[in-house]
Amino acid sequence: MENVHLALEEEDLYSGYNDYNPTFDSEELENDVGFQQAVRTSHGRRPPMTAKFPGTAIGARPLASSFGSRIPMTSSVGRPMTGAVQDGAARPMTAVRAAGYTSSLTRGSTFDPLGQSRGPAPPLEAMNEDTPEEKIKILEKKVNDLIEESCMAQSMGALQLALEKAKEAGRKERALVRQREQSGNADHINLDLTYSVLLNLANQYANNEMYPEALNSYQVIVKNKMFSNAGRLKVNMANIYFKQKNYPKAIKFYRMALDQISNAHKEMRIKIMQNIGVVFVRMGQYSDAITSFEHIMSESPNIKTGFNLILCYYAIGDRERMKKAFQKLISVPPGIDDEDKYIPSNDDTSTNMVIEAIKNDKLHQMERDLKVLAERYIMTAAKLIAPSIETSFAAGFDWCVDMVKSSQYVELANDLEINKAITYLRQKDFNQVEAVETLKTFEKKDSRVKSAAATNLSFLYFLEKDYDQADRYADLAMNADRYNPAALINKGNTVFAKQDYEKAAEFYKEALRNDSSCTEALYNLGLTYKKLDRLEEALDCFLKLHAILRNSAQVMYQLAHLYELLEDPQQAIEWLMQVISVTPTDPQALAKLGELHDGEGDKSQAFQYYYESFRYFPSNIDVIEWLGAYYIETQFCEKAILYFERATLIQPTQVKWQLMVASCYRRSGNYQKALETYKDIHRKFPENVECLRFLVRLCTDMGLKEIQEYATKLKKVEKMKEIKEQRVKSGREGSARGRREGREGSAGISTPVFTSPKKASIMDSSNSSNSTKGERLSAKMRSLPASSEPYEASSPKELDASYVDPLGPQMERPKTGAKKRVEDDDFADEELGDDLLPE
Repeated sequence: MENVHLALEEEDLYSGYNDYNPTFDSEELENDVGFQQAVRTSHGRRPPMTAKFPGTAIGARPLASSFGSRIPMTSSVGRPMTGAVQDGAARPMTAVRAAGYTSSLTRGSTFDPLGQSRGPAPPLEAMNEDTPEEKIKILEKKVNDLIEESCMAQSMGALQLALEKAKEAGRKERALVRQREQSGNADHINLDLTYSVLLNLANQYANNEMYPEALNSYQVIVKNKMFSNAGRLKVNMANIYFKQKNYPKAIKFYRMALDQISNAHKEMRIKIMQNIGVVFVRMGQYSDAITSFEHIMSESPNIKTGFNLILCYYAIGDRERMKKAFQKLISVPPGIDDEDKYIPSNDDTSTNMVIEAIKNDKLHQMERDLKVLAERYIMTAAKLIAPSIETSFAAGFDWCVDMVKSSQYVELANDLEINKAITYLRQKDFNQVEAVETLKTFEKKDSRVKSAAATNLSFLYFLEKDYDQADRYADLAMNADRYNPAALINKGNTVFAKQDYEKAAEFYKEALRNDSSCTEALYNLGLTYKKLDRLEEALDCFLKLHAILRNSAQVMYQLAHLYELLEDPQQAIEWLMQVISVTPTDPQALAKLGELHDGEGDKSQAFQYYYESFRYFPSNIDVIEWLGAYYIETQFCEKAILYFERATLIQPTQVKWQLMVASCYRRSGNYQKALETYKDIHRKFPENVECLRFLVRLCTDMGLKEIQEYATKLKKVEKMKEIKEQRVKSGREGSARGRREGREGSAGISTPVFTSPKKASIMDSSNSSNSTKGERLSAKMRSLPASSEPYEASSPKELDASYVDPLGPQMERPKTGAKKRVEDDDFADEELGDDLLPE
């Protein structure tokens, strides 16, 4: 307890912390005169004193400074200083060389422990690029850069640029090899770089379809024994032979590659065997192809190989093996995770956020694509083998449906049932009742299947013009799935057929809101706006549609017609020129071009297009009439006879065409032929006044004896015509008088008059300019230039023929809300859907 002291209240517990020995204050050493004097004199350079005990020390002699008197140098924590003597022993002295001190300082030298007086470090020596090693390194880097640029250009689709970069890389790599040989480093050639250059060059040749050059480049790699695993490139060579349709050589190289790949690379071997099977199919050797595909299905089954195996069995007509192959196909695991993992739970917020993040990522999109591909192969295979595996296609479909229901693709069973109904309709002797009954069975199924079946039923009834039933099933499809654009389009079509265009436009707009890429809805909306005389909005719809369907002749024809209605014939001509660039043999488009040029006064261009239209479709009576009138106008009556004779064949009961033939004979001076033609017309149409008049005049001028006979017949026919006209006139006056008396005597009760309703059509009616054009052409035919003979006094009113606008009605029908199906052959993918399209 003697050493225990209690702290008094007045004592400072933190005293002494800021105290330090002034000897250790090095901040003012430069201003310490005594210290600087000691450093500059011999006192600072003298050797240290030897201590009494081992070690170098200067004893415990106190040092003096300008800050105070001599005091012993001890640390603030009581640690003895270096070299100090304590308790009779000197502490060993440590080295001071590392701190910058030296014992060999010369006179006049300054204290510089950090060596700052020597100045900055000298700059680094510049790399000498003239040495062979540096040149080789630079050249290697350029070659690698060119290979990367070539690959990047190929990935962006610039195949020609990629090939040029690959060639340049090859040239620089050869220069690099020569430079190594000249410098004596031939043993250090970079084989990996040479392999990369040759392989990239061969690939770029193949991408540019320069197959001989690609094969030569691959051959250089394969024959070089210094390249390891180069034999695998024979697969690439086999692919080139396959593209060249040199199938025997392709099989040879595939088998050579297969021999050089070990069994450890199972997936690579399976892919090569699949290629061999496809080549055998192309060669028609289905038995060999079946051997390859069966081996793959036993080792590593996959959907594509199973589908190809079914096709081979179908080609050789083996029913039982088709069934077994179909069972193998639907037993192949899809290889994707269950969709349930993407359904968020209501409990864990963090898990829901993760699910929301991965719901539409690339991996999930790839899984969806794989599932869609597998379903498409299974559906195609079922539709292919169903008519062949049983006595009837219905029994075959039923077997496929039963197999699918017991597999992991159970949801495809309903789609197969719908395809069964569609197959009923596609058969030439189809039983539509069976198809309708099959589709009606889905009315109580889940909403997706119900919507698809109701959409097809609505479409069927629409084609039958049973608009009430079509409307009913369109409503059913909409109730099952309001976001089904096909159902909305069918509903709009039924309303359109009932001429409620405003309401039809609303349904088409809703379909576009649900699916902005629905071209059928956009097309029908344009037709609806045209019916409502909202031409600018219709034009906007068809311009948008043209941006989607660049080569659609229907869309371009509608644009031309709209510009014609907007009185812009030049724009209409330009769009029609695009139509004939897509369909150069369309007679309606050519005739329309001729009509527009005729309206612009360009007769030569109009004749060219009318003549082309006549060549492709020589039965268009309007084109025939225009061409005949054109030849009469240009004084080539002999050529006009050919066209009017064709019109006579098309319309044998129309007397005007035969009269035009006789008139052409008269104009050309062939009176005898004209007389025979008129006599033939008189035998067929004995009451025709115009024919008798021309017969009388021709007989008079030619001095024939039949003049009296024809004159008597003419008077008799004219008298009968007058009596008939008087009767018709008196009958009209009597009926008008009766109506007046009825109105005067009636007590306000009117009898309704029922007229037959017009057929609801989705085709455009003739435009208002038709009558004007018809009158113009009729007037032109009446005002033809007179010839030298005196037979032009008669009025050709009986020859009047109005010109009908040849607008193609097939362009005006709204498209149904059905999806296009493509019937492909063996190895092509088939686009499948739930709905129908018109043939």
